[in-house]
Amino acid sequence: MTNEFLTPAAMAAACDVSVDTLRYYEREGLLEDISRTGSGQRQYSSSDVAWVQVLRCLRATAMPIREMRAFAVLVREGETAMADRLELLANHRKRIVDQVAVLHEALELVDHKIEAYTAVLAETPKVDKTGPAHNPTLDGKGIRAS
Repeated sequence: MTNEFLTPAAMAAACDVSVDTLRYYEREGLLEDISRTGSGQRQYSSSDVAWVQVLRCLRATAMPIREMRAFAVLVREGETAMADRLELLANHRKRIVDQVAVLHEALELVDHKIEAYTAVLAETPKVDKTGPAHNPTLDGKGIRAS
């Protein structure tokens, strides 16, 4: 990406988020120091795009907003907070690994159910849902009024 600035709409498109999400990130202190044009319109840089991509990753992996806010503060503190950033991300990684394990177990269960239902359906004769083509029968004999 060049040093050109992006409008809010272009930024939202580049990051695959809504303009409302960008504003929300600003209100929550996740996006700071967004430059503005002379008329006051926000303009985003390539580093803002990269940062929003980090935020989206953290959010997609279920990091709570309060933790994202803490991470953003640590990033702004620079290298002096590197160890704290590392600890925060290592703890988050552990939660992601645990979440992946739970999802893997759930996937195995769903796959088992799909296989079981597929097997039952393969053995079940097809039912003609268009209606009987002949008189109903009972044990192969026509049902007759006595």
